[in-house]
Amino acid sequence: MTLLLALILLPLLGSVVVALLRGNAPVAKWTALAISLAEVVLAAAAWAAYDPAGPRLQLTSSAEWIPAFDIRISFGVDGIALVMVAVIALLMPLVLGYSWGERLPQGRTHGGFFSLLLLEQALTVGVFAATDVFLFYVLFEIMLIPMYFLIGGFGGENRTYAAVKFFLYSFLGGLIMLASAIGAYVYSAQVLGQGTFDWAKLVPVLADAPTSVQVWIFLGFFAAFAIKAPLVPFHTWLPDAAAEAPIGVAVIVVGVLDKVGTFGFLRYSLPLTPEASKLLAPLVLVLAVIGVLYGSLQAFGQTDLKRFVAYVSIAHFGFIALGIFAFTSQANVGAVSYMINHSIATGMLILVIGMVINRGGSTRIADYGGMAKVTPVLGGLLLVAGLSTLSLPGTNSFISEFLVLIGSFPTQPVYTVLATIGMVLAAVYVLRLYQQLMQGPVRGDALMATAGGPGAVTDPNKPGAHRLRITDVNFRETAVLAPLVVLVLALGFYPQPVLDVIGPSVGATMSEVGVTDPVTSQGGN
Repeated sequence: MTLLLALILLPLLGSVVVALLRGNAPVAKWTALAISLAEVVLAAAAWAAYDPAGPRLQLTSSAEWIPAFDIRISFGVDGIALVMVAVIALLMPLVLGYSWGERLPQGRTHGGFFSLLLLEQALTVGVFAATDVFLFYVLFEIMLIPMYFLIGGFGGENRTYAAVKFFLYSFLGGLIMLASAIGAYVYSAQVLGQGTFDWAKLVPVLADAPTSVQVWIFLGFFAAFAIKAPLVPFHTWLPDAAAEAPIGVAVIVVGVLDKVGTFGFLRYSLPLTPEASKLLAPLVLVLAVIGVLYGSLQAFGQTDLKRFVAYVSIAHFGFIALGIFAFTSQANVGAVSYMINHSIATGMLILVIGMVINRGGSTRIADYGGMAKVTPVLGGLLLVAGLSTLSLPGTNSFISEFLVLIGSFPTQPVYTVLATIGMVLAAVYVLRLYQQLMQGPVRGDALMATAGGPGAVTDPNKPGAHRLRITDVNFRETAVLAPLVVLVLALGFYPQPVLDVIGPSVGATMSEVGVTDPVTSQGGN
């Protein structure tokens, strides 16, 4: 058994075990946490075993599934897939730790909740690792099921609407992608004599296909990946899903699940349909810049904390799409590293906001104010997450945004200049949120009580009113956030280990698309 297969099977089997233990909440929780920590160890071992200078796909395994159509259960990772597998391995124990005391809807158990999270992890790793196009499609669709139940069964007041909308959007995109996968199979049969869904076989075959064939195949994959990414105007499922999902589930949705879309562009759209990707790049770039500006403006105007994070993510995904379709090595490396650093920064931001909501019981921004006076550590953690979100130099996100912009400008100067407006807006909406939540006197309905009681203390800033007794972060919350703080700072000052893994895979993708960097083509000037 390869390390990669173990990374898929461990949480898959673990989800079954935890589901069987759901009647015993403490045992189910500790079992799930132990499995997720073992997954971190396996991911570290896979990282150590991966050779950036080695073959494109490594840690491979393959077995026959449907021989008549050359469909196999095949897995393997390049540097891009490896870093995403590592990200979900890192985030899952933090999500479980945060959700340890989650207030669940009546009739729901932590065992069932944690079991679905582990199942989602197994399927997501499978999606990133699949090297058979049909297998990728199957896992792409199946991964919707546990997330549907996580949102619909454990979410907020409008959870059913949000879960159905999430499912239908992604499921419809997947069906359109299936049509393109079948088209790729049929075309390969015409060229090879027998059709195949093997990614490695399809790349050289489809690269020589007529542009008209590539365009139709590209559009099918694009529909699925643009919805998942999410690019404007295919984004409307995300604010609803993020607003209604439990905080831990929102971390997975925004931090990992939507990366399947941008990963799909890199793994499938560009290598399988290179000419169509270049031909239709202006369309994607327009949507990317619209996403940056629209997401930023929506984030600035938000009154709901969880929707704020959703629109921030939509803006960031515009930067990622810009980096991918600028077709330069720097921009592509920046886009992939942005995928990782967005998961870290936004994951931390969601968790800190969840801790704010847990203390005040409200998602309305206006219900809070001056929290740093009573929760200074929580205020400092929100500031770190916010500064990483706005890509301050010295934080992890800065190098990603810098590489995207400096790599995109030589080929797409107009789109790059427009996207830089999003950087200014990011500073405005992040610092404004921090000021609203943390600065000034203690205020807001979530933090104030009109009458005294066992949970209130006299507010010296407002005679006759009382301030609820709000506590700062506890040991468990500190343990959850500490690894993310370390990564924000460590990758901010020394991102090279991640860039070294990403670089060769990005170079291979560039070669498959048939583009060269502008600097190289001009004789190194």
